[in-house]
Amino acid sequence: MTYFVGVDIGGTFTDCVVLDETGAARLYKTPTTPAEAAVGVNAALALAEKDLGLDEGALLDEVRYLGLGTTVATNAFIERKGVKTGIITTRGFRDAVLMQRGMGSWTGLDADEVVHYAQRRLPDPIVPRTRIEEVTERIDHKGSVVTPLDEDDVRRAVKTLVDQGVEAIAVCLLWSFREPAHERRIAEIVRETAPEVYLSLSSELAPVLGEYERTATTAMNAYLGPLVRDYMSDLATSWRERGFRGRFRVLDSGGGVITPEHCGDTPVSVLTSGPTGGVLASARLAERLGIPNVLTADMGGTSFDVGMIVNHEPLVTPLQQVQGYHILKPAVQVTAIGAGGGSIARVVQGQLQVGPASAGSVPGPVCFGRGGTEPTVTDADVVLGIIDPDYFVGGTFALDKDAAERAIHDRVATPLGISVAQAAAGIKSIADHRMADLLETLTVGRGHDPRDFAIFAYGGNGGCHCHAFGAELGVQKIIVPSTAPVHSAYGAVMSDLHITTELSDPMRSASWHDAAKVFDIDRINANFQRLEEQARAALVESGAEADRITVQRSAEVRFRMQVHGLHVSVARGELSQDYLTELLEGFRRQFAELYGSEAVFLGAGVEIVSFRVQGRGEIDKPRLSHVTTDRSGTTGAPRSRSIHLGGDWGTVTADIVRAGALRPNDKVVGPTVIEHPHTTVFVGPGQTAVLDDLENIVITIDAKETRA
Repeated sequence: MTYFVGVDIGGTFTDCVVLDETGAARLYKTPTTPAEAAVGVNAALALAEKDLGLDEGALLDEVRYLGLGTTVATNAFIERKGVKTGIITTRGFRDAVLMQRGMGSWTGLDADEVVHYAQRRLPDPIVPRTRIEEVTERIDHKGSVVTPLDEDDVRRAVKTLVDQGVEAIAVCLLWSFREPAHERRIAEIVRETAPEVYLSLSSELAPVLGEYERTATTAMNAYLGPLVRDYMSDLATSWRERGFRGRFRVLDSGGGVITPEHCGDTPVSVLTSGPTGGVLASARLAERLGIPNVLTADMGGTSFDVGMIVNHEPLVTPLQQVQGYHILKPAVQVTAIGAGGGSIARVVQGQLQVGPASAGSVPGPVCFGRGGTEPTVTDADVVLGIIDPDYFVGGTFALDKDAAERAIHDRVATPLGISVAQAAAGIKSIADHRMADLLETLTVGRGHDPRDFAIFAYGGNGGCHCHAFGAELGVQKIIVPSTAPVHSAYGAVMSDLHITTELSDPMRSASWHDAAKVFDIDRINANFQRLEEQARAALVESGAEADRITVQRSAEVRFRMQVHGLHVSVARGELSQDYLTELLEGFRRQFAELYGSEAVFLGAGVEIVSFRVQGRGEIDKPRLSHVTTDRSGTTGAPRSRSIHLGGDWGTVTADIVRAGALRPNDKVVGPTVIEHPHTTVFVGPGQTAVLDDLENIVITIDAKETRA
């Protein structure tokens, strides 16, 4: 039998899905081992071997493909565990990355946070000023050499950085994306004099306009490069030693998978690798179900990650904002808050707060019995009766309900002067409200009506809470996918190869009406041809078949004197001069839809700033047919238990149903708990749930009966 494996290494659990060649899927979860990722992954594979009746270590020999989603780059950056890095830049531009164009103190903050000036902080620099070296050279905006590169100056700069113990060097020169010759010569000198140093060039990594953003992207890539490269190498070596001979690919942030070697060269491309998998898996499922607009809600142990799918396409941002820095790599838009199952509840100055601090996998929630002392959302779910402590992870991971009750009593109930049940309900309610607020902000804030969307709830804890945040948001339908417990891992195994190539080549017209005649169509066609050739070559090198590659093209367009542009889709093939009128009109419509027709300022003229090609290479893989579910314990007398919801509902009696007992078209009426070996789905009062033909749980909310 041939197998296809997807793995997502999260902050609390490592998720794994194993598909056989018929499309049957098996799901597994094991605690993440932060110190050595391969241990947690191998533990999940060992569970699969036992489940499949294979000898120990035999599974990998039969795996044809392994896709990985990981937070290694994100965690290393957040925890500042990258290597000592230096920067070489054009003389006079040493402080560009430190000044951050004045945006560093508020980048990534919500609007209400930006106005609190006392709480704004500049991010800790990943490269201090003492490790930024200037060299004599200058290229102008047309790509012409104004001042030749002083190679002696370069050797001096490299020696100074190496003497300081740098392990990586980022090279970012002014206008190098128009003419990269000086950066390439610096790279040759570095490799001659310090071959052991990891090297990152802005002209190769992000050849686009924006001096600060380009420098920040290149510096972060160098900072994370050696760690991510070694991480991928260690994983691959571990699996090869256990018999793996298939293809290993890594989920990137932009909407597909890349080779581990490419990941090691461009670690900034995997900064949101893990959460992206769930959005991509949701997009595939939404296409099969015929649902155009989806809010993806991934509630794991550490965070609550939200993405949007509009008209069957995940929203992609061309610029990421990561911990106060701007990163010039496209990414599927995923917004996260600290509202996971491990989010810690504390009483601060008489007020109950939940998150953003998390107990993670070690020590984890108090009920895990691993040394945790502070109550979490999962502890509250256990105390309220939503999670059965004897059936967590299919009964293989017993939870200590008494310990959870004591922690909530001591840390929350007693300081607030309320009962344990009220305190647990309060913890859950705050977490639910925070998640609903985020979903509302992302939809209404972008001009969408939440009622036009379905929610796809997944992750280990998504099913426990979707009944509440979905009802508060006002959606009519919530879908818990059949792969919900390991949905991001499923996205890793089902995604295709993906490469993005881009190039800045600014073109300007002072007149909107004459722009279609002024812009050089031959230059535009040449840029797209060059980018397509690069994308196709990279995909073929990654293992794609030439006749199974598709490309999407776009151009960044903006009114003159604006800072940010919009990416407008561009037709494939040779473009005519007349097509430019269609392109610019598409930009005008898109701008008016986003900002309002009153904001359209044709008198400013227009610019085409950059060009982008997204290439996708289809990978052979089975189509999901069904999820193999544990059907033990699905017979016998009907069961029920009391669940305390607080508020108007108080304590209710909920039916208990094992997921393995449900068949397509079976219907349950809330309040009902559907217990899956790896997750729990709660159908609230006034809600109904049906198992569809693909084994997804479809929850329908009756607005007349459901009370928030």
